Amino acid sequence: MDEQDTGPQLNEQLYSRQLYVLGLPAMKSVRKAKILLSGLQGLGAEVAKNLVLMGVGSLTLHDPHPTQWADLAAQFFLSEQDLQKNRAEACQKSVAELNSEVQVSVHEGDLTEDLLKSFQVVVLTNVGLKEQLSVGTFCHDHGIYFLVADTRGLVGHLFCDFGENFITVEDPTEAEPLKASIQHISQGNPGILTLQADSHHFREVHWVTFADVEGMVELNGCEPRPLHVQEDGTFEIGDTSFCSQYLRGGFVIEVRAQTVSHKPLNVALLQPQVVAEDTQRARCLHQAFRALHKFQDKYGQSPQSWDPTDAETVVDLLQTLEPLKGSQGEPLQEPWDEGLVRRVALSSAGILSPMAAVLGALTSQEVLKAITRKFKPLDQWLYFDALDCLPEDEAAFPKPEDCTPRECRYDGQTAVFGAGFQEKLRDQRYLLVGAGAIGCELLKGFALMGLGTGDCGGVTVADPDNVELSNLSRQFLFRSQHISRPKAEVAAEAAHRLNPHLKVTPYTHPLNSSTEHIFGDCFFSGLDGVAAALDSFEARHYVAARCTHNLKPLLEAGTLGTLGSASVFVPHVTKQYTGPSSDTHAEAGPYPVCTVKHFPSRTEHTVVWARELFEKLFHPAAKTINQQQLADTQRPQEVQAVVGELRQQPQTWKDCVMWALGHWHLHFHSDIQQLLKLYPPDKVSPDGMPFWSPPKECPQPLRFDASQDTHLLFVLAAANLYAQVHGWSDSLNQAALKDLLKTLLLPDPQHQARLFTSALELAQASSELGTVQPRRKPSKAYEDCSQGPSLKPLMFDKDSNFHVDFVTAAASLRAQNYKIQPTNQAQSKQILGQIIPAIATTTAAVAGLLGLELYKLVDGPRPLHAFRNSYLHMAENSLCRQVPFAPAIQMFQNWRWTCWDRLEVSAGQPERTLESLLTHLQEHHGLRVRMLLHDTAYVYSARWPSEKRDQYLSRSLTEVMREMGWEPKPGQRVLVLELSCEGEEDDTTFPPLHYQL
Repeated sequence: MDEQDTGPQLNEQLYSRQLYVLGLPAMKSVRKAKILLSGLQGLGAEVAKNLVLMGVGSLTLHDPHPTQWADLAAQFFLSEQDLQKNRAEACQKSVAELNSEVQVSVHEGDLTEDLLKSFQVVVLTNVGLKEQLSVGTFCHDHGIYFLVADTRGLVGHLFCDFGENFITVEDPTEAEPLKASIQHISQGNPGILTLQADSHHFREVHWVTFADVEGMVELNGCEPRPLHVQEDGTFEIGDTSFCSQYLRGGFVIEVRAQTVSHKPLNVALLQPQVVAEDTQRARCLHQAFRALHKFQDKYGQSPQSWDPTDAETVVDLLQTLEPLKGSQGEPLQEPWDEGLVRRVALSSAGILSPMAAVLGALTSQEVLKAITRKFKPLDQWLYFDALDCLPEDEAAFPKPEDCTPRECRYDGQTAVFGAGFQEKLRDQRYLLVGAGAIGCELLKGFALMGLGTGDCGGVTVADPDNVELSNLSRQFLFRSQHISRPKAEVAAEAAHRLNPHLKVTPYTHPLNSSTEHIFGDCFFSGLDGVAAALDSFEARHYVAARCTHNLKPLLEAGTLGTLGSASVFVPHVTKQYTGPSSDTHAEAGPYPVCTVKHFPSRTEHTVVWARELFEKLFHPAAKTINQQQLADTQRPQEVQAVVGELRQQPQTWKDCVMWALGHWHLHFHSDIQQLLKLYPPDKVSPDGMPFWSPPKECPQPLRFDASQDTHLLFVLAAANLYAQVHGWSDSLNQAALKDLLKTLLLPDPQHQARLFTSALELAQASSELGTVQPRRKPSKAYEDCSQGPSLKPLMFDKDSNFHVDFVTAAASLRAQNYKIQPTNQAQSKQILGQIIPAIATTTAAVAGLLGLELYKLVDGPRPLHAFRNSYLHMAENSLCRQVPFAPAIQMFQNWRWTCWDRLEVSAGQPERTLESLLTHLQEHHGLRVRMLLHDTAYVYSARWPSEKRDQYLSRSLTEVMREMGWEPKPGQRVLVLELSCEGEEDDTTFPPLHYQL
């Protein structure tokens, strides 16, 4: 058996979104991985959660220490009932429940050499330096991937050692490899490759492989070959003299490969290679950790929380450390920032959930890189600190007596921020919008932090969706028994189990204009802030607008594969949320029908065509037959379409495959031949120009080849979907399908004409028959269909493998017809606007980053430079934290304002008239109003005829609004109007007028 096919079976539906990021070969490697994780405090719990959710083969837990109160501030697998129990043993059951496909075990003894040899990856978290060095040396000598991670209060680090010759082949970055269509390949040594289109973007490519080549099939999927550019623009690709003669087609595909050399920990400790924007700060933090280890070895314990004596001892120990060395072994005489080391030492006794989430996510991603060789591994140290969460003024630092342990679940957090801060957290009232991947992580963090656990506090979570199978690979609060239940309810129940003191209220309603009777002004007035975990820009814009309207801070995060962002928007401090406009989101655009059907020139065209083909084959025809209305309402060509798609009930799986095979031949061969009859390759337009000229590409019909993966995938997906429509559950793997196809022949043209209908012929029939059609008796073929059992129309489902496989394969085949770069699953889903590729590591990281900003909001008020917007690219080891932009200031005459300001006017008793409102604006703000608008409706215009103006000016504003059809919504306190005034510039945007009802 092929090595890649051994090990646990991959549940592609469970890992669907993860597959779009890592790819199938990488996921198969993940499913075979054996990992040892030592250290089960908060950071270790995060690593265990992420790895199990992402489906590693087996995970062995090790931790010789008992559970302490301080652990519960970040350890979500443990509770008060586990105090004094061994952490690893107490965690095992809960960790295993996350994913039944992962084997989770516990090792109770020491980490012996015999034990270490049996693992592919060893991860140590919150372990002493002596043990790190011992285990790290052994792993380096025996080719075992080794990682160390630790957090101390608001500072954390990660170290990776993947050996001295670690080759990452799949993808050093997350960008798609370059791909180009082939014109010709010569036989020879060297063989010469000629590309179809402009090939300048391949001149920097060093290694390539091939796909879908006809004739010279030996190159398909070959080992990476070197690529050398020739003066005439062709490329040398090595020896092809042994290959068959090239016939046609195919693609050349870039292969990215690089070698990484890692030093063992004992060497890297003194010669640290750090990944950081500020190398000097990172090295200083490196020294701080060394000093903390030395303090631990000398005194048998960590520095006490906010103890100035212990902190000064750590600073003194800094001077006794063996000096660091440069890459060439030269001593580094750098002046270390003693103030930075002192702050690290003062707050180092704490354990914080957000810090564990961030470092745990980064560590887990590096484990995946080691296993899959996909993406660029860390080289070699990464330091992360959030000391900006502490007060700027040292006089406001917590006092030691305020941080002493109280034997409660928040001891790890009060060790950093003090008991007074914990009381502030308890009374916070927050709205969490979205209980998906990021939302679950945020809610978990809220429970661990104690947000909303007091008598005056609480958390409201709103999400209209239900739990789906694919959610389970990245959403910690859901289990298989929760599938089809509302996400908000399940998440609320799970968070309450994490912390019984959490007051959490679920809503299964969306947050949009239709639910403002629920989430109205009264609701928002009772909040301290909002956290948004949404996958739609439209929804983000709406929530952000509500926060701006109600002057509430907004925490907002999003991910796309290994890309992530976490941003904070604070009234009167930062700029408001703008984000990409909804019309720039990756959605299927309004492409011309003719272009999509017959003259595609872009990848997007092929995907939209494939999506429409899915709808045509599997939804309306089945629905029409079920409704039994065809005879009275449908046109002849529509009758023909239904009969063509669902002529007969399949009796066997072979019938389904024959149907799918016939459709392959129809859409990628016969339809193209028919199009070329109407528009031959040499056709000339009336203007004398070739008809087939850019952007129109002259297509070529394909020939079915079961050895081509895309050809096979289309037939497999189409046959299964056809079976589902008819109530069958049969499914075949690709190997079995290949065997069946050997016994089948493509339908001959005459037989195919009876079974299928060319889309092009239908279009011609439609234009010839016109728009008015006589009713006619249904055909015998339709009667055959309608007499069978009810059919099941299929709606496209972003989390169904066969649905996505069909669209992806159809789009790729269509692209081959027209020599367009094919799409993959991730691109297809993004183009269709149906899915955002997501993995557990990125979602956990951005949630942790938002948790750090939440600390600042609760402790507030804080100046602008205290906040951070974070941008993360885990594939490239990039974590950038920047101070947000301040809100833009606008001016009119002597008046200055920002996006957070508004003109507030009370309606009064009795209510003021429209005329008195305009007078008030002029007298108090110097504004001569030319126009008042509510949404797009005019409430007042200076250009109205005098009669109309006089008529409206004497009425109250609400009377004018009601005449326009407006009625106040339940709970609405404010009527928002926009205004335009005399003397304004073209780019002036006045603050909204808030008319208090």
